[in-house]
Amino acid sequence: MKIRAYKPEDIKSMIEIWNEVVIDGIAFPQEELLDEASGTAFFSSQTYCGVAMEEDRQSVVGLYILHPNNVGRCGHICNASYAVSAKWRGQHIGEQLVLDCLEQAKKHGFKILQFNAVVESNLHARHLYERLGFIPLGVIPNGFRMKDGSYENICPYYHVL
Repeated sequence: MKIRAYKPEDIKSMIEIWNEVVIDGIAFPQEELLDEASGTAFFSSQTYCGVAMEEDRQSVVGLYILHPNNVGRCGHICNASYAVSAKWRGQHIGEQLVLDCLEQAKKHGFKILQFNAVVESNLHARHLYERLGFIPLGVIPNGFRMKDGSYENICPYYHVL
């Protein structure tokens, strides 16, 4: 597995993987699916996008986006989102994406990486983040509306870079 900066030819695969997570409705706050135009605009507007490449077939199997979490006096804090194709989950690709993201965040001058809305039941992500040194900030009750309309707690995290 190789993690690298995305290229324009990766956009179609990135959109498919991103939309897969949006459709699942249990991790990303977005509800609108990306199409070619909105996906190109969305990914190109990020500070950095990394893709996980399956080297044998040179196909995108995961990705992350990195961008400021806020502006001005809080502009040194960044945020990121990660998506791995369902066919490739359970193979530690997410961990590789997070580790690369931490390095890219430093290279881009950020001082803190903050996750605003990790769904409490997303135990795999939460265990990974904690194993990699992210600090939980508490719980926001009913902060995430699930696809089925129920509400679940969210757990913000941060990592000093």
